[in-house]
Amino acid sequence: MPPCRRDNTLAEPHSPIEQFEIKTIKPLELFGLDVSFTNSAFIMVLVVGVLSLFLIGGTRKSAMVPGRWQITVELAYNFIASMIRDNVGKEGKPYFPFIFTLFLFVLGMNLAGLFPYSFTVTSHIAVTFFMAAFIFIGVTIVGFVKNGAGYLKLFVPPGLPAWLLPIVVIIEVISYCVRPISLSVRLFANMLAGHIMMKVFAGFIISLAALGVVGMAGAVLPFVVTVMLTGLELLVAGLQAYVFTILTCIYLNDAMHPSH
Repeated sequence: MPPCRRDNTLAEPHSPIEQFEIKTIKPLELFGLDVSFTNSAFIMVLVVGVLSLFLIGGTRKSAMVPGRWQITVELAYNFIASMIRDNVGKEGKPYFPFIFTLFLFVLGMNLAGLFPYSFTVTSHIAVTFFMAAFIFIGVTIVGFVKNGAGYLKLFVPPGLPAWLLPIVVIIEVISYCVRPISLSVRLFANMLAGHIMMKVFAGFIISLAALGVVGMAGAVLPFVVTVMLTGLELLVAGLQAYVFTILTCIYLNDAMHPSH
């Protein structure tokens, strides 16, 4: 019998989309709301736990001559510190814990989805949009707290002719408001498309191998493509975490220095 989605509709067996279905592990209801523990929540908890152990274990014994574990943690720390310093400046230092956590969280979720029978949390627009909306609202609040009404200078490029002001301001406001959409869709679309391609080519391997010796020979090509796609997805997982984080830094820089 084909598996059921949460909306009780039937899913096509072995469909590339089936890997993105949210499945209930422990049904829970609170004040009439469905707060069930799902495979998505399980992966989030698992990744956060692994990341916590990774950071705690790497910093528990700070040696003068660090081991490989400590070096890896320090590299991650210095990487994000350098990113904030280059894109925000010294004023961004108080926001280091959030940005460091954001980068590791997105990277962990992206990488976790590459394991067989796992779940790609960042392939769901609901998750990526929530993160992007949280960043958008937070940055906007920081901008007005730091600059007051002066934050509105962000929408008025310096040296702009007066007759162009209304048009440019409208464009800048629209561009600003679509930030959470572009930020969330970029991550969601890349993770979704990559995993669908991997599932399709992996399906070719199984289908061809079932045809016998000739089919097994024909399955070599999709197998090679699948291996290459896996390497590409590892690169994309890191790159998308980097892009998501550096855009957050750029938005934060706009909030700290709206007139630049």
